[in-house]
Amino acid sequence: MYERILSDKIEKKIGKGKAIILIGPRQVGKTTLIRKLINDKKHLFLDADDPTVRSILSNPNTEQIKSIIGSNKIIFIDEAQRIPGIGLTLKIITDQFKDVQLLVSGSSSFDLSRELNEPLTGRKWEYELFPICWEELENKHGYLVSEQQVENRMLYGFYPDVLNNPGEEQEILKQLVNSYLYRDILAYSNIRKPEVLERLVQALALQLGSEVNYNELAQIVGVDKNTVSNYIDILQKGYVVFKLDSFSRNLRNEIKKNKKIYFYDNGVRNMVLGNFNSLNLRQDTGALWENFLISERHKQNTYKNTYTKMYFWRTKQQQEVDLVEENNGIITGFEFKWNAKKKIRLPKTFVSEYNANEEIVDRTNFREFITI
Repeated sequence: MYERILSDKIEKKIGKGKAIILIGPRQVGKTTLIRKLINDKKHLFLDADDPTVRSILSNPNTEQIKSIIGSNKIIFIDEAQRIPGIGLTLKIITDQFKDVQLLVSGSSSFDLSRELNEPLTGRKWEYELFPICWEELENKHGYLVSEQQVENRMLYGFYPDVLNNPGEEQEILKQLVNSYLYRDILAYSNIRKPEVLERLVQALALQLGSEVNYNELAQIVGVDKNTVSNYIDILQKGYVVFKLDSFSRNLRNEIKKNKKIYFYDNGVRNMVLGNFNSLNLRQDTGALWENFLISERHKQNTYKNTYTKMYFWRTKQQQEVDLVEENNGIITGFEFKWNAKKKIRLPKTFVSEYNANEEIVDRTNFREFITI
């Protein structure tokens, strides 16, 4: 059991009069987290994977909801995205039953965000939960053990089942990718060409850490550019990948439209390619390191509400900065190196133009970068 950073934040919101929504990928511990918070309190648990639950929670009236709730003051609805019209049902509960605390989890932002945003405007606290982060790992195992796991985490990622079952990582990741990444996404997204989705995910995995060009991706996977764009948006909503836009303010030769795409979890990325070779046998160690650092930084910025915007920067002359962060008008550029053998500086053009702070992140100082 890993103590999650969000645990205290969510606990403080219980009883404050709004619904608590927790979304994120399957198998990252959403149900475990909420159940831990309400385990010692009387509550009603409704699992939307159960067809009976889906049926009774689809468009019920106020009296029907009253009979479902009974005397319970805490209601936990799990996998809520599976319930048609769930947004209006939750609105009725929050509006008509003021003394009831509603907790809701969902495994994707496909239907849930669309369903909830309008009906629950001003009526909800919403949080995202990701695979275990480095800080949570270190809090449980300590500095030394965590430090010894860096290579394994770059290869196998941070899903709880992966961490809790050493030696079985590849089998667990295979099941995770086959069931969640493809089955769930296909179920919720109306994708008509699953083979195209699979080719696209593989192409994105191969281009990890590089700029992606939608026209080139369209040629690789054999569809048009709009389909590529649509499928990538679906992969984002399914918590498989996330995008960084290019940072551009003043310079004429800055790249303005391209994007970089990263995976939320290194283990998922490596399973897509079927490559778990050790780092000394790989050509993509630098890309894995970059994905590891940026995904961990993304978790931290999200969990701790830093309001930091994340970008990358490059010019047409191939000057580049791996990560650019903007926070309260302060711009910081980061360069990532697995082994920084010599003193490295960011491009002078970038530093001087934006009066930017510069930081080099390598094996010696990465902990400070991914624990904020």
